[in-house]
Amino acid sequence: MTLEERLQRLEDDRAIRDLKARYLRACDTKDPDTVRDTLAPVGAVIAYEGFPPFDNRDDFVAIYAQMGCAPGIYDMHHAANGIITFESATRARGQWSLYFHNINLAGRTLTQMGVEYDDVYVKDGDRWWIAETRSRRTSCLIHSVDADGAATVNVMGDPPAAFG
Repeated sequence: MTLEERLQRLEDDRAIRDLKARYLRACDTKDPDTVRDTLAPVGAVIAYEGFPPFDNRDDFVAIYAQMGCAPGIYDMHHAANGIITFESATRARGQWSLYFHNINLAGRTLTQMGVEYDDVYVKDGDRWWIAETRSRRTSCLIHSVDADGAATVNVMGDPPAAFG
């Protein structure tokens, strides 16, 4: 690998890491337009455990906007341990560990989950896109909170089969 190729690989690695961060920040800041802008315009695959699979970004963003952008929903997506593996100059895979925290005021619940992401990224011109993103939950903790603020554990350990 030449020095120029090595430099390009480093720049691409950084661009992919920034892309994933932009996606997660957009989820947290309730920004559906930016969420859409991180996913491949054609043929994006979004398959998150506990949710129906999507084969395009617009259907996914519509559900995200409905569920994730509702008043009283507060999310934090903290990704770490990112590993990027390049298959070619225009295709890469990523693995991420995610800590997810959700406050749902209407449902009076607090949810914490461990999640593992497996992503595929594609480069079109000078731009990287999330072409596929899949997740599986590794742990789940759900509390319900009563009117006095007392929390009761509803789920601890394995996540429920149909979470959402």
